[in-house]
Amino acid sequence: MRGLEYGKRIAYMRSWAATLYDHGFAGPAWPRDYGGMQLSLAEQVGYHDEFAKHAVPSHPGNGPSIAGPTLLRFGTPEQRRRYLPPMLRGDEVWAQGFSEPSAGSDLQSLTTSARRDGDDYVVRGSKLWSSYADVADFMFALVRTGDRDSGAHGISYLLIDLRRDGVTVRPLRDMSGGSRFCEVFLDDVRVPAVNRVGSENGGWQLARTTLGYERAARSLSHASSYRRRMDHLIKLLQARGVLGDAVARDRLARCESAVRVLSFNAARTASALETTGSPGPSASIARLFQSQLEQTFYEAAVDLLGPDALLLSGERAIEGGRWAAGYLHSRGATIGAGTAEIQRNTIAEQILEMPRSGTGGQSS
Repeated sequence: MRGLEYGKRIAYMRSWAATLYDHGFAGPAWPRDYGGMQLSLAEQVGYHDEFAKHAVPSHPGNGPSIAGPTLLRFGTPEQRRRYLPPMLRGDEVWAQGFSEPSAGSDLQSLTTSARRDGDDYVVRGSKLWSSYADVADFMFALVRTGDRDSGAHGISYLLIDLRRDGVTVRPLRDMSGGSRFCEVFLDDVRVPAVNRVGSENGGWQLARTTLGYERAARSLSHASSYRRRMDHLIKLLQARGVLGDAVARDRLARCESAVRVLSFNAARTASALETTGSPGPSASIARLFQSQLEQTFYEAAVDLLGPDALLLSGERAIEGGRWAAGYLHSRGATIGAGTAEIQRNTIAEQILEMPRSGTGGQSS
């Protein structure tokens, strides 16, 4: 069970999302028809910079940043009207259901099945590493509607109500002591066929688009967030008298350079999204660089702050253990939203146009 503090934090995040929506400050890139602000790229950069300065709560779940853009592009008018406004307002929280115990980076081998039965699909299987699933109302999921060996050609994209009979959610505790991720068990869950996005067995293209949004949608907010974290770390190190050492200053300067590159690259990715309607393979560059920066940043922080930065609690723990927790969480940065190896493959094949390993042919 999650603690009372976790419940309060989720309630606060939902309340903040509703406040933004009700006052016209939600969804900076979304169309106004669904409650968004429809800002230009330059305005979105300013939006995320201002919000990062004040460390406001993030949106609960993966709805507005991942599922929302996919529905805006591929959903039916009825699906957009039904799901997008409550998603953006935080009335309904969304989780992602892609990875499985035996299908992580290789999503084409997923086995969670969806059998058509009249006007419903009957879904059986499990999903892994779903953040916020324990508080989510819905999950956007990849399921196999084709034969077991159909690969990418037998996958469909479903919107699953997690409040239905047959759904069990189990939080997974990580090495920091937190439970950021969950496992979701689907035991003959009935999902209306109208909750399928796109055509049956045509979900793989939607999945690739969704993953692109996952890698790109948070790029501007991540860039602004790391700018704030970097400024805070510099002040903290100055107060502790660390920056008198030339080696420490050099290491910090390398992090500063990376934070600035992250900002420029985020703007490039957002520009591609605004121009073409899709982040494209360049989103993999943004995701790879951000995941590596996260690890480099926290490694440098705990090294420069000293042994007390490795404590998660107690009187000596620096800032309540936030640096130790950040360091431990960063270990998974090169796994989430597609492993670093997957990102490098995408960059090699779709941007550098290198031949696929073992095939001798060009990438598609």
